[in-house]
Amino acid sequence: MLSVDDIAKGFLGCSPRHVRRLVDSGAMPKPIRLGSLLRWPRGQIEQWIQEGCPNSRGGQR
Repeated sequence: MLSVDDIAKGFLGCSPRHVRRLVDSGAMPKPIRLGSLLRWPRGQIEQWIQEGCPNSRGGQR
């Protein structure tokens, strides 16, 4: 399971705050919430990136 920091630094090259903004806007796949922590399965994030990071709500970016 990947954390916000893992995705920010290891996959997107952005700040953790930007990842949280993407989550809040629906641009990323929905996370699994463990209390206040956000986590994603590695395969889900890798697939999202391979697909060109489409908006997870189905709208235009």
